Amino acid sequence: MEQLFRYLGPIAMAAVVVVLCLGLYNMMRGGPGSRSQTLMRWRVGLQFVAIVFLMTALYFSSR
Repeated sequence: MEQLFRYLGPIAMAAVVVVLCLGLYNMMRGGPGSRSQTLMRWRVGLQFVAIVFLMTALYFSSR
């Protein structure tokens, strides 16, 4: 179980970075604002998931 969360944490963090870069790219090219808002909501949700995975991995590694 510990190893599962050890891999899910970096994957979730990479997903946050990808969505962040997509949002920045959309803003730089002058894309629609609604897409930027959608990507920002996705980023916040993915950050929550990443924090949950990291805290769970820390919990299992300290046991």
